[in-house]
Amino acid sequence: MTNGSAATRYESLDAIRGVAVMGILAMNIVAFALPMSAYFNPAAGGPPGGSDLATWAFNFVLVDSKMRGLFSILFGASTLLVIENATAGGRSAAGSHYMRMFWLLLFGLAHYYFIWFGDILSLYAVCGLLLFLFRGLSIRALLIWAGVFLLVSLAILGSTWFSFAALEAGQLPAADAAAAMREQMDQFNAMMGPDSPAYAKDVAHFLGSYAQIAGARMGEAAIEPLIQVMLFSWETMALMLIGMALYRSRMLTGAWSAARYAKWAGICFAVAAPPLAWMAWHSVETGFATMTVFSTSLVFSLPFDILMAVGWAALIMLLIQTRASDAVRARLAATGRMAFTNYLVTSVVMTTIFYGYGLGLFGSIGRALLYLFCFGMWAAMLLWSKPWLDRFNYGPLEWLWRSLARGSLQPMRRTT
Repeated sequence: MTNGSAATRYESLDAIRGVAVMGILAMNIVAFALPMSAYFNPAAGGPPGGSDLATWAFNFVLVDSKMRGLFSILFGASTLLVIENATAGGRSAAGSHYMRMFWLLLFGLAHYYFIWFGDILSLYAVCGLLLFLFRGLSIRALLIWAGVFLLVSLAILGSTWFSFAALEAGQLPAADAAAAMREQMDQFNAMMGPDSPAYAKDVAHFLGSYAQIAGARMGEAAIEPLIQVMLFSWETMALMLIGMALYRSRMLTGAWSAARYAKWAGICFAVAAPPLAWMAWHSVETGFATMTVFSTSLVFSLPFDILMAVGWAALIMLLIQTRASDAVRARLAATGRMAFTNYLVTSVVMTTIFYGYGLGLFGSIGRALLYLFCFGMWAAMLLWSKPWLDRFNYGPLEWLWRSLARGSLQPMRRTT
């Protein structure tokens, strides 16, 4: 733990956030470089090669949704820490929190409309508005509420899957209901099925001009942030509440013993990995049929994804505590302290590399080779974050966010 004049920081929490912001790119790189149908289905553009299939399976079991889950867990933990720091500093906890969420929402919407469609910041901001209401709950109460939100998420997505299954079996009695579900199912087939008809259309779209790509987000896709909130806020709230509980238990502040971290990591991976591996195998066996992809990616994998995200948190904390040198911990912590800047800069860099108004590599690089771009971006985060924070108090966008939320320019340059 480090103590400053304005706030308390935990190096372990910053370090694990650094790993999470790098991990987010490991799951997002496919969405940056390939049509969205390929994100869910490696056969969307045609039969995948062996290396691409292996990369997809590795991602499905260990990375996809787990890194987003870890990032959401850390957002919940950090939110509680910020609230505590505001109270300790004599500021209004509610005022500080809601101003942060207001500006985060605006940043997120700007990110979505002007940079990249995969924004999560606006979703986090909306969930953050509710999160404040849970700040005083015990660990047990936080976990119970997390379970409630998880069940609602499963009910929403599971009912959609059940309706599709009933449609396929011819068990939807009302003609108008069947027609509406058929239309939705055709849309999912076009987006998520093998040899997706939307694949080539998406490649052509993202190889277009900036005006064309951004114009679509501001036009026909303008409502997408709201749809994302309606569908995924329940799962996100569950993860953030788990993060608050793990912070309260001191798991994310490095206070547990190495043996306890190892035990939690082992249990979470042992329980979650086998069913996820079976789902990956089942997807391959069914030829990535739309119904299989939908159920494994969005419904049945959900509780195991959350469990594995907790396992990742425990494993990373174990490695930080027992294996990482002081220099490595410092690099990771700096990357985590600048997670907001690193997340948004990554979007700018990757869209410039892959979209038509940049290098135009969209749709031309196989899934396995995309990780070379991840490695390059990870190296950049690790190399530039610490030297920047050696000279300045905040990352560039962290400074802007804090200044806007507090209504005054914050001291930027470090002083001895």
